[in-house]
Amino acid sequence: MAVKRVGERGFADDLLGARLGSNAVLERIAGLIDWGSIEAFLAGLHSSRYGRPAYPPLVLFKALLLQQWYALSEVRLEEALGDRLSFRRFCGLALEDDAPDQVTIGRFRNLLTREQLVQPLFEEIVRQIDARGLILRQGTLIDASLVEAAVKRPKPPKDESPEASAATQEPDASLRPASKLVKSPLDPDAAWAKKGGKRTFGYKVHVGADQGSAIIRRALLTPANVNDTVPADDLYCGDEKAVYADQAYSTHARTARLKEAGIRDRTMTRPNKHHPLTERQKTRNKAIGRRRGPVEQVFARLKGTYDWARVRYRGLAANQAQLLLICCAMNLKRMAVLTKPA
Repeated sequence: MAVKRVGERGFADDLLGARLGSNAVLERIAGLIDWGSIEAFLAGLHSSRYGRPAYPPLVLFKALLLQQWYALSEVRLEEALGDRLSFRRFCGLALEDDAPDQVTIGRFRNLLTREQLVQPLFEEIVRQIDARGLILRQGTLIDASLVEAAVKRPKPPKDESPEASAATQEPDASLRPASKLVKSPLDPDAAWAKKGGKRTFGYKVHVGADQGSAIIRRALLTPANVNDTVPADDLYCGDEKAVYADQAYSTHARTARLKEAGIRDRTMTRPNKHHPLTERQKTRNKAIGRRRGPVEQVFARLKGTYDWARVRYRGLAANQAQLLLICCAMNLKRMAVLTKPA
C-alpha cells in the first residue's frame, strides 16, 4: 500500500513560526528518542498494494502516545490532531496535512495488537532509556492492582443457593458478590476478585519498576482472579541486585530462585497462625515497605493521570496492548524528567 507523504512544510508553517503552539515536554521527548529504530518495528504494517495511501505508521504510533498522555478517546484525539499545533508537530504533520480520523487510529491500534508489536515497541523504548544510563538496577519493585472491566458487571446466577443469595443482600446491588464462575458474555476474559472487602470485576495489572528511576521494565495484565504471585517471576529481569515485594509474593520457591540468580530477596515476610511475626521480622517488613512504596505511585499515575481505573476495551489482548502503550508513555515522560537539566 502506498504511504501518504506528510510533514512537508508549506507557506503556512513558515508564516506561523517555530514557537507558536510549542510544547516543551513533547519537543523534549521527540528529541530524546531514536524514532528511526521505532519506525523499523513498524515497517511492513501497510504492505498491501491496494487501497488509498496510508498514513506512515510512525505518525499513528506517535498519535497513540498522545492519546495516553492526555487520556483521550479516539474521537477526542482526532479533534486534537485537527487543531492543536503541538500535537501535529509531534506527529510530524504539516499544517496542510489531513489528520488521521478516529477510524484510522482505531484500526492501527487493532493492527498493533493483532501483530503483537506493542511488546517489542515497549521493550525498544526501555532499551533506549537504559542506553542513556537511566535504569539503575539497584532493585525491582513489583506489585499488582485491580482495574474494572469496560463492560457492566454480570449478574449472579439465578440458581444460586439460598445461603449464597442471602449473603448477597447488600444495600448497593452493584456490589453484590457474584460467583467467581460468573462471566460476562461481552468480555469473557474478565473475572471477579475481592481485595480489602471490595469486589472488582475485571483485570489485574502487574508491574516491575526500577528502584530509584521508577522506569517500568515489565508490565503484565491478567484476569482479576489470578493470584499476585503467579506471574511474579516474569516481573523481575534477572540483572537487578534485589527484588522488593509485599507479603503476597512470599514463597519458598521464589526465595530459592532469587538466591540462585544472585538476587537479594526483599519480599516481606508473611505470618501464619502457627508462626506469628517476630519483632525482627516486623522491623524488616517496615523497612521493605518503605523501599517498595514508590511502586504505588505507578498505579496512582496509571489510574489518575492516565485514567485507567477502568479498562477501555474488551478482552485480555486488547487491554494488554493498551497497558503497554500507557507504560511506553509513562516511561517517556519519566525519561524527560530524569534527563532535564538542573
